[in-house]
Amino acid sequence: MSKDTQYLTKEKFSELERELEHLRSERRKEIAEHLEYAKKLGDLSENAEYHQAREEQAEVEDRIRKLEDLLKTAVIAGPGSTDVVTVGSTVRVEKDGDNKSVLVTIVGSEEADTTVGKVSNISPLGSALLGHKVGDVVTVSTPKGMNRYKIAAVK
Repeated sequence: MSKDTQYLTKEKFSELERELEHLRSERRKEIAEHLEYAKKLGDLSENAEYHQAREEQAEVEDRIRKLEDLLKTAVIAGPGSTDVVTVGSTVRVEKDGDNKSVLVTIVGSEEADTTVGKVSNISPLGSALLGHKVGDVVTVSTPKGMNRYKIAAVK
């Protein structure tokens, strides 16, 4: 698994497709209308509304290009393997010295969200877990030092 490859779940892929369609149709139209209105206000060199609309337009076009590239090259991560940790796997890990376990799902960086247990495949924990099996112990370098995690289960 290349660290440059962007992995997406089917759900995230669909969500990004919907966002792209919204930006292409509705958002572009809104900005075009805003630009037209701002042009009617007079001198463009000192027209704050016009400059703001142009900035919005540039941001939207940039996001559209980013989404198009991402969706064109993304790899859809299916349900993970149950014996080896891959992108898409849900893993129960136990930190050394802790009596509790944590459930994390390995996802691509585009949909990582640690508040809901989605860890990027390129994060220190995500990349350490990839390729390992139940019972393996992995060492993760963090700003607070080295941590060891035992893989308790893979789904």
